[in-house]
Amino acid sequence: YGQTNGFDPPYKLDTPAKWDREPFPLPPQFAPGLPSKGTEDIRFTPGWSDSASEEHWAYAFLWWLDGQPKVNADSLASCLQRYYTGLIASNVQPRKIPGEKLFPVKAAIKVVTTAAGDKVTYAGTVYMLDYLTQTPLTLQVAVHWKNMKAADHTAVFFEVSPRPLTHPVWTRLDQLNKGLVLPK
Repeated sequence: YGQTNGFDPPYKLDTPAKWDREPFPLPPQFAPGLPSKGTEDIRFTPGWSDSASEEHWAYAFLWWLDGQPKVNADSLASCLQRYYTGLIASNVQPRKIPGEKLFPVKAAIKVVTTAAGDKVTYAGTVYMLDYLTQTPLTLQVAVHWKNMKAADHTAVFFEVSPRPLTHPVWTRLDQLNKGLVLPK
């Protein structure tokens, strides 16, 4: 983690103290079927990989997409299903995950009340195998399709955690979203 891969973003997205940052090109190597090109810029909580932590699997990421791809509840659910399916598949061999533990990823996304700064706000779940613990996991997902004047890029910000939306980790994830500064 913590790599910038030479990426110099045209936006400002904070990296809180002790959090890790990892930008990489979209589509990622583990999910080449994602329909959009651009950059993913992740912020991992300090406890992201610690199964005993309240921050386990809590993180946020920005999809800085080229052009104006189709963004709606169905396209987001499809992208998240492909994304996490590929992420899990890329971890099967290195983590020696037995085949009987694998099951299909399911993603469900719906439109919710629009948050400040969003064109549309979505929420939903991703049901998947936690490849770190090799147990089933349901991630809560908040998705912010950001208002932007520029037509050459689309910004979609994701907040992710298995914790209920009332858990304090969501306050920290929301702060990242509220602090995101997009180009004018």
